[in-house]
Amino acid sequence: MRLFSAVLLSAAYALAQTSIPLEQLDLSKVTSLAPPMGYPAGAGHAVSGTPLTIKGKVYEHGVGLHSGSKLLIDLHGGAVHFTAFAGLDDARTAIPPPLPGADIPNGLKNHPGLATVEVWVDGNRVYDSGVMRRGMPTKQIDVDLTGKKKMLLVVTDGGRWPYNNPLDLADASISMKSGTPAAIAIPVDPRPTIASSHSAKPEIHGPRIYGESTGRPFFYAIPATGEGPLTFFAKNLPTGLQVDGKTGAITGALTAAGKTTVQLEVSSPSGRATRDLTIVAGDRPLALTPPLGWNSWNVWARAVDAEKVRQAADWMVKTGLASHGYQYINIDDAWMGERNAAGEIQPNEKFRDMKALADYVHARGLKIGLYSSPGPTTCQNLPGSFEHERQDAESYAKWGYDYLKYDLCSYGRKISDAQSIEQNEKPYRIMGDALRALPRDIVFSLCQYGRAGVSEWGPQVGGELWRTTGDIRDSWESMSSQGFGQNGLEKWAHPGAWNDPDMLVIGVLGWGVEPHPTRLTPNEQLTHIALWSMLSSPLLLGCDISKLDQFQIDLLSNDEVIDVNQDALGRQAARRSQDGELEVWSKQLSDGTMAVGLFNRGVEPAKITVKWQDLGLAGTQPVRDLWQRRDLGSFKNAFSVEVPSHGAVLVKIGKPQR
Repeated sequence: MRLFSAVLLSAAYALAQTSIPLEQLDLSKVTSLAPPMGYPAGAGHAVSGTPLTIKGKVYEHGVGLHSGSKLLIDLHGGAVHFTAFAGLDDARTAIPPPLPGADIPNGLKNHPGLATVEVWVDGNRVYDSGVMRRGMPTKQIDVDLTGKKKMLLVVTDGGRWPYNNPLDLADASISMKSGTPAAIAIPVDPRPTIASSHSAKPEIHGPRIYGESTGRPFFYAIPATGEGPLTFFAKNLPTGLQVDGKTGAITGALTAAGKTTVQLEVSSPSGRATRDLTIVAGDRPLALTPPLGWNSWNVWARAVDAEKVRQAADWMVKTGLASHGYQYINIDDAWMGERNAAGEIQPNEKFRDMKALADYVHARGLKIGLYSSPGPTTCQNLPGSFEHERQDAESYAKWGYDYLKYDLCSYGRKISDAQSIEQNEKPYRIMGDALRALPRDIVFSLCQYGRAGVSEWGPQVGGELWRTTGDIRDSWESMSSQGFGQNGLEKWAHPGAWNDPDMLVIGVLGWGVEPHPTRLTPNEQLTHIALWSMLSSPLLLGCDISKLDQFQIDLLSNDEVIDVNQDALGRQAARRSQDGELEVWSKQLSDGTMAVGLFNRGVEPAKITVKWQDLGLAGTQPVRDLWQRRDLGSFKNAFSVEVPSHGAVLVKIGKPQR
């Protein structure tokens, strides 16, 4: 009798539940990328408008979404379960047209499609599909919603190309014991307020330490701001150097090894500012702080040309970023043409005169870089440096270039044993030796995507920085996974040796296909700069500089944040504590203080506390907010602050010793 009663109760309970198909909700509340990168959510069909089809199976019910989509659902406390079958739709969405002069990369045309699905319930991630590919079987989602208030569905790009990624939630439904679920608008976080660095009074910025080789051309433009005209002075310059009082360019050649403390001074009708700069002379004491500047790839890709490079240099000056220490203008792949009869690499028709281009950039107080590969071809199937390493290095020096990004590309096929350190080192050692033999300093950037523990041997082959990741994309998943994934590599970073999680993805980007504003929210952009600064990573813009808005310029020109990146001690931050999606990272600074980043990787605002004991501190410590550029007061044993979703607070803790 009891068993019969239990069965009746169970049946009655089941009958009391209502299954609401997800497609019946108001899908206009779905946030997604704008076409042609993203498409409206589909009720009962894929975003392409075709039937929901996963690995050949057609589903009558469900919702078609796209990477970058989010759907927030109010459950009203009456939900029981969410169920669905997730998978990449068989249909491909349209490929955006390339810019003039560019081709659609093969990797984009033939991309298999990648996406992930995350389910967040009341601020906690309760399901993560992991990366799914087109053609894989569906993954079943079954999430308990009993007593929960809200559910957020997030479709990501898997941290890869954010194109061609239509994902279906087939047979998706929410079981309710009472009430009706409702799709609601996702709250938009207000744009974070950050202090402007603009000041009429003169100020000197940039690194406090800088090095060049003895006997080679020396070039350093003093970064300074203020209402002009500015006049520059430099006291105690090493023998062989002189400063241009009008431009602030220090030029010449160092004659003897050693360190010299130089007193820089800049004056204007509004005042006077001074700052010490340590100049280091020796055998390639280069990139003693992480390089700051711009690279052409993330915006122009194959559509790059000499005029775009000139414009990047002009806008680096016009925006004022050059005056805050951004100095490199780097040309990525697609500048090279064929080799002449002597085997010398020639630029293609879009560049023609590489020396004239370098002279143009140098005349604006900036440095210039370019790109090659140790393989027979570059990633874009153009001539690489294989068996022409010394010849190419000599051409770069003859043209007047200052930086080389050396991308593994086709050479990867020549490494039969990916675990062999010697095989991975070999192509970079050859070019490193060629650069060392030149009569000109060229910073060497290894781009081999973190293979074979490159952080351990990068300096031994002549590298000043090395990629530790694959290519970055302008999505939270890509940026955050690459940045936060640097934890553990800090022991290999020091002056002249930097881990590189790839270029910045703020501003207008496009990879030569479809220019668009970054998909990172303002808070995510702030996290990007804060994290890269804490990591002592190169800060290389990958955007159309002319289209930076004022928020982004203020973000990039905050000198107190840049000082964390450019700190002379050269430490890389490490994670000190983690509570779910909340993380605290710290970095020791040369003035005896500590930079601390409080990061919220969750989907809702949260209070984060940093405890002095986790930092090796004690007692009462002063705290300064670097984004706000203001003192917050003194705190005993800990500091707590509310941090927005995907946001960051960056503070300096302790009293400077100088």
